Amino acid sequence: MTTVVIGGGVAGLTAARRLAESGRDVVLLEASAVLGGRVGSHELAGIPLDSGAESFAVRGGIVARLLGEVGLAGDVVDPIPGGAWIALKDRTVPLPAAGLLGIPSSPLADEVRLVLGARGSARAYLDRVLPVLHVGRYRHLGPLVRARMGTAVLERLVAPVVESVYGADPDEVEIDAILPTLNAAITATGALSAAVERLRAASPAGSAVQGVQGGLLRLPQALAMDALARGVRLVTGARVTTLAPGPLPGTWEVGTDDERLDATNVVVAVDGAAALDLLQQALPHLLALARPAPADSRVVTLLVEDARLDARPRGSGVLRASGRADVRARALTHLTAKWQWLHDLLPPGQHLLRLSYRGADPVDDAEAGADASSLLGVPLPAAIARDDALWRDTLPPLAPETLAARTAVDAQLQAVRGLVVTGSWRTGTGLAAVVSGAERAAAALTARRG
Repeated sequence: MTTVVIGGGVAGLTAARRLAESGRDVVLLEASAVLGGRVGSHELAGIPLDSGAESFAVRGGIVARLLGEVGLAGDVVDPIPGGAWIALKDRTVPLPAAGLLGIPSSPLADEVRLVLGARGSARAYLDRVLPVLHVGRYRHLGPLVRARMGTAVLERLVAPVVESVYGADPDEVEIDAILPTLNAAITATGALSAAVERLRAASPAGSAVQGVQGGLLRLPQALAMDALARGVRLVTGARVTTLAPGPLPGTWEVGTDDERLDATNVVVAVDGAAALDLLQQALPHLLALARPAPADSRVVTLLVEDARLDARPRGSGVLRASGRADVRARALTHLTAKWQWLHDLLPPGQHLLRLSYRGADPVDDAEAGADASSLLGVPLPAAIARDDALWRDTLPPLAPETLAARTAVDAQLQAVRGLVVTGSWRTGTGLAAVVSGAERAAAALTARRG
């Protein structure tokens, strides 16, 4: 019989090739016409670009190892040195580098004082002299940061990072969901800033993120080619409508509009809402679960020509703090100041800017241009070209309802053979989390006979 992987994003493709590597007969079913999921692509002025993820976390070496296995090791690149900036209500300054999630490890450092001011930095330093922290005292990130380091750290550093990277309110984010190692580090050190210092020291030296020459869009392409070479049958335009226990114990019936497959093993690696719809068919005892409101986002990529940007005036990009009311974009990535390969593709003076917006509301050319000008501190001319990408996350990974759904699904799956679930809603956002989750899912099935 067959192993079926439902979903052709990076999670599904990673699981499929791992299962095929173990000798399984694998069919991957993807509802859309293209593979890749959130590692999407688009084209602007003839240049293929990432429309979703464009970098990956170096920590753990998980993604780099996978890239090496599919022939892309030689194309892994570091970003151009420069770092990000943060647009505060009253000024725009470099984002301190020695921190995690915006939490500084050295509250009195010059770069931290530049953001917080002398009073805010002194308040943050109180974390080092307050009574020792213990695990379980704080469940959510925002209250922890506010109590230990003060409101300025939360509003000027942590909130911009968490909101721009994860699209979440730090007051609602559970610590164990966004940084699982933090509580243990707090227990060992007794202070929040000391815990951050400990975790940073344990990270590998060098850049916190890397990318791929030509864009991360090459990863799903390489995964698909590798999977095909291992005998995986890749089927696009195949939306799974049925997932139910099969006629024999430990088997599954997977149905699309065009075919029905009998499977001994199934990997569910689709978007959160679609995954829950299928799981509620497959697991009769799984109750209807509350679902958060979908999180929509718009990515606007501009090609502009202005020689003043050659100086990379604000590093690799800018995050917007909530008090900055004159800008709607929550972040800007100066792509040609971040990636040398993109800089080299364009004539002198031309630059690619990527603006991220919460929600799917339209952004006209004037607003996009004004936001880019404000964030970069340079009055820019009208863009030469533009392209938008829209994304919808039906089960945001850090939402309380998503965490509750994960717990309920995990409890049900413990007694079920041959069915595993992966994908960003289940494992957390970021390629490293997605890849490691997919590999764990595949390993769980390869350990099973049949």
